[in-house]
Amino acid sequence: MLYFILFIGLIAFVGYAFYKMNSRKAKQFPSHWHDVLLKEVEFYKNLDTNEQVRFQNRMMQFLSEVYIDSVGFELKELDEILIASSAVIPVFAFKEWYYPTVSGILLYPDYFNEDFEFSDKSKSRKIAGVVGSGRLERQMILSKKALYHGFKNDNDGRNTAIHEFVHLIDKMDGKIDGIPEVLMQKAYTIPWLKLVHDEMEAINRDKSDIRTYGGTKQAEFLAVASEYFFEKPKQMKKKHPELYKMLADCFGVKL
Repeated sequence: MLYFILFIGLIAFVGYAFYKMNSRKAKQFPSHWHDVLLKEVEFYKNLDTNEQVRFQNRMMQFLSEVYIDSVGFELKELDEILIASSAVIPVFAFKEWYYPTVSGILLYPDYFNEDFEFSDKSKSRKIAGVVGSGRLERQMILSKKALYHGFKNDNDGRNTAIHEFVHLIDKMDGKIDGIPEVLMQKAYTIPWLKLVHDEMEAINRDKSDIRTYGGTKQAEFLAVASEYFFEKPKQMKKKHPELYKMLADCFGVKL
């Protein structure tokens, strides 16, 4: 019964998202968000003043293009700030950018299972975020708990929202396969794949500090490695210099 209710809710959300996306216009950046970003988002804190303004504008542009809603709680400003920051960070180096593969983001209060259930009685509540497909095409579902954890804990190399937005970047060439063709020149594809396979092998032999989920398939390696890159760039540069250089070239930033 719960699954059926959630399914109906998701379908309604998809339709409402399209309506809201087409009716919203970019709003002016709320001045008090600056202090929130300085406190909550390390990437923003490390930018100079001019770049911070550009980050602000990119956030507001994203929020005008994508509708965000919540399930089981009232959406807060910080929810929108962290989601928009997660969208901007991986593509900040690219001045002209939007996400054509997402129109709506649904924020759950907690981790959820494959049936999108998140109550305490639900089994296997291990999913922190997912990029939708099929009936959920152009949708993203995130756990609020995971979203906040990604920005509160800078020492674990994990950021669920950035992970999911990297999947969206990967998807822009038509498939999520761990080869971000929109960011990577074709000449780098073969060296990238060799590096990916070498790193995945190291993960699966327990010879790497990259999260084990990155060893499951190429697409997850890209997303997991990107989390690491943005969360702990100095450590990646030291322990995985070749991977660091590849990602820095892809994302157009040196952290």
